[in-house]
Amino acid sequence: MDPEKGVILKAKHIPIGDELDTEIYRENYINSLRSEMVATVEKRLTPVAQAYGYSDVPLESTIKWRPMVLIIGNYSSGKSTLINEFLGADIQAIGQAPTDDSFTIITHDDSALEGADIQVTQERDGKFLLNDPEYPFEILKKHGQRFASHFRLKKVNSPFLKNLALIDTPGMLDSITERDRGYDYQEVIGDLAQLADLVLVLFDPHKAGTVRESHTSLRETISIRTYEDRVLFVLNRIDECASLSDLLQVYGTLCWNLSQITGRKDIPSIHLTYSLRAAKKSQNCSAEDQHFLFYLQNQRKNLKNAVLEAPRYRLDNLATFIETNAERLDHFLEAIVKYRKQLKEFQIKWILIGLGISLLAGAGAITAGLFTGFSGGVTDPIALCIGALAACLFMGFWVFVPLRYLKSLFHRKALKNIDNLTPLETQTRRDSWHTVRELVLKYLKKTNGFFSLKTVMSEYTEVHQVLTEGTRDIRKALNELSNLKYTDIQRPDESTKPAAEI
Repeated sequence: MDPEKGVILKAKHIPIGDELDTEIYRENYINSLRSEMVATVEKRLTPVAQAYGYSDVPLESTIKWRPMVLIIGNYSSGKSTLINEFLGADIQAIGQAPTDDSFTIITHDDSALEGADIQVTQERDGKFLLNDPEYPFEILKKHGQRFASHFRLKKVNSPFLKNLALIDTPGMLDSITERDRGYDYQEVIGDLAQLADLVLVLFDPHKAGTVRESHTSLRETISIRTYEDRVLFVLNRIDECASLSDLLQVYGTLCWNLSQITGRKDIPSIHLTYSLRAAKKSQNCSAEDQHFLFYLQNQRKNLKNAVLEAPRYRLDNLATFIETNAERLDHFLEAIVKYRKQLKEFQIKWILIGLGISLLAGAGAITAGLFTGFSGGVTDPIALCIGALAACLFMGFWVFVPLRYLKSLFHRKALKNIDNLTPLETQTRRDSWHTVRELVLKYLKKTNGFFSLKTVMSEYTEVHQVLTEGTRDIRKALNELSNLKYTDIQRPDESTKPAAEI
C-alpha cells in the first residue's frame, strides 16, 4: 500500500531460499500489510477526523500496537491457568477463590535473551500504561484512578507472545456491584473488547451456567462493542469432569444457557480445553475415567492455534476499522458539503434579489432627482452618481442586515431538519448517519456554517478515495494472504511475476 495514495500496490512473489518456509513469508506479509494499513489511517483519516471533531485522539492510537486477545470469564473458570498453559510458565496466580482483581496486559519482552527461563521480566503500573503513547490504552483514562490502580503490565519472555498480547481480567461474580469495584466494570470490558482482536469467554464445569456479570457482559456489553466472529466460547478445566458422560452433561447445559443469553437460534461453537500442566498436578479423577481426554487433544490445539491467529484477525479487524471509519467520515463530510452547497445557493439567490432591489433603488433615486429638479436629466453625471450611491448603500445594507438575518433563519432551519442533508435509503446509510448525526450538528453549531467549501470538498474526495479504492484494495490483499500456499512462494530460479494486482 502506498500510504500517500491510500492504495495497496502489487503483491509480488518474493524469491526465497529453501531455508525459508511459507510461515516466515506469511508472517512478513502480515506485518508489512498491518503497518501499511496503520499508516493509511494515520496519514489519510486521522487529520480529517481531528480537524472536524470526529475524534479527540488520533484514530491510529488504538490500532498501532500489537494484536490483543481479551480473556474473560467467571472467577473460577481457569483464565490464569489457561494463560500459564499458553505461556509455558506460572506467570499468573491461580486458585479456586478469586486471586487477582486486576486487568493485566501480558506482552512480550523483545529485549529478553532467547533461551532463558520463561518469567516476568518487567512490571509496570496502570498510570504508566495509560499515559505511555506506545500503548493504545489512553481511552481507558476516563475510568478514573480506582481503575488505574487495578490495571498493570507484565512483560514476559515467552515465545507465545512474540506476535500478540494477552489481557487477563478479574473474574466475574454474582454479588459484586459497580460500587464495590469502584469503577464501571462493564464499560472497561466493553472498551477492551473494542480494542481486542479476539475475545475468549471461559466457563468451567462447576458453573456451566453464567453468573450475573457474565450474563450482562455477553448479553449487553460484548454483543454491542465487538463483532460476533471475534468471540470464542471456551469450556475450560474439562479434566475435572468425572467421565465422558459428565462432560456431555456439562456441555449440553452450557450450550442451552448460551443459546438463551445470546439469543442465537444456532448453538454457538464451544471449544473444550484444559491445562495439561495443571492436570499433572491434580488427582481429581482416575486415569480410567479420563481416557476421553485423549480424544480431545485436537480441541486444545485448535484453541491455541486460534489464539495464535490473532495477528491474522488483526488484519481483518484493521480492514473493518478502516472501512467503518472511512464510511462514517465520508458520510459526515457529505452532510456538511451538502449544507455548504445549499447555503451557497441560498446566498446567491438572495444576493441576486438584493442586487435587483438595489438597482431599483438606484433608479428610484434618479427618478426622484428628476422630479425634484435636483439633477438636470437621466444622463446627467450627478444623477448617475446619486443613483449608483443609492444602489451601493442599499446593497451594503442588504448584505449586512436582511441577508445576515435570512442566513440565520436558513441555519436554524437546516439544524432543525438535519436529516434532510443526506439520503437514508438503506439500513447501512441509516446506521452510519446515526453514528455521525450528532457530530454534524455539533460542528455546524460550532462553525455557524462558516467554513471553506473548497477545503471540505478536497478532504471529502480524499476520504471517499480511501472508502472506495483503498478498502477494496485492502480486501484484495487479504484474499491474497488467505489463498497463500507453499507453491506461491517461488524458488530463486523462478520468475517473480505478480500473482495479482491488488
